Amino acid sequence: MTKFNALNIRTDILQNIRSQGFEEMMPIQEMAIPIALKGRDIIGQAKTGTGKTLAFVIPITEKIRADASFVQALVLTPTRELAIQVAAEFEKIGGRRIRVALIYGGASINTQIDRLRRGVHVAVGTPGRIIDHIDRGTLRLNKTETVVLDEADRMLDMGFIKDMEQILENTPKNRQTMLFSATMPKEVRLLAGKYMLDPEFISVSRDEDELTVKDVQQYFVRVDRKKKMDAFFKVVKQEQPSKALVFCKTKRWVEMFYDILRRRKFSVARIHGDLSQAAREKAIGQLRQGKVTYLVCTDVVARGIDIPDISHVFNYDIPQEPMNYVHRIGRTARVGKPGTAISFITPDQLRDLWLIESTAHTKIHEWKK
Repeated sequence: MTKFNALNIRTDILQNIRSQGFEEMMPIQEMAIPIALKGRDIIGQAKTGTGKTLAFVIPITEKIRADASFVQALVLTPTRELAIQVAAEFEKIGGRRIRVALIYGGASINTQIDRLRRGVHVAVGTPGRIIDHIDRGTLRLNKTETVVLDEADRMLDMGFIKDMEQILENTPKNRQTMLFSATMPKEVRLLAGKYMLDPEFISVSRDEDELTVKDVQQYFVRVDRKKKMDAFFKVVKQEQPSKALVFCKTKRWVEMFYDILRRRKFSVARIHGDLSQAAREKAIGQLRQGKVTYLVCTDVVARGIDIPDISHVFNYDIPQEPMNYVHRIGRTARVGKPGTAISFITPDQLRDLWLIESTAHTKIHEWKK
């Protein structure tokens, strides 16, 4: 792998990269950063966990002119959590030299307006709130030089395709555009064809599904529906996870399971879509900082959240969609570290298990410890 110091970038950016513990570029970074530094448009096929955030944060930070106070770069993300993560990377890599505005729904719009009025170099946010600011005249993108569409397929799934088009229409035609997506459905390809200029296509792997799951030790536990919880506690006792996600299928069951674990003196937090943004950020922070061992959650955490050193992912309820399984277990075994995923399967769910194996091109072994 090529080291970051081979890049022709500012010394202070290199120092900030090293201070985060990074020396060698991951494949997506090695391919994307030199192209991005030249100002070329990029379509990158890569999943979360492959290092794609730094692949656009580093070249954008390098090109930021600190003495100019307009929005030079805009990053669109599908979720608030991912927006927070991306903004944090800009602040780590850019240091005090660049100013970042974090723009998403569920947070005070007046605070965001104040931040924008003081002048920022980079805006990171979700499509709905970005459009809100454009309509109010509090976010002007007429001089924006770089736009990043992060997790474009996810934004498509969430119904943001028209919002993305509206936002792009408010930026200069000669901007640089970078689009990153785990999959390339027709609508994403059409969006790229309409709004990108001779983009360079890069992919870290032909088989993007295998990319995420290949380093995860995957198991399933056969359980009777009535004995599922007993099986969960048996497995957890033997596995002794250092940091774990526990996925449940509904918000209501997350709350119930969270209460059960607390009563059993587990160190646990929970997250689902009905919680306030502050509560969600607190829960993620508790797990990230090691203040709790378990995070009980719905699929809101399955994609776009980077929490280091997760040793285990437990699918208490397996997902309906096979690709959601891939996204869930992609939270562990990141950056070359080991990880284990264990799913609890009732007899009527064996077909669902086989469909996951077929779709994700993987083998899930039976847990028999």
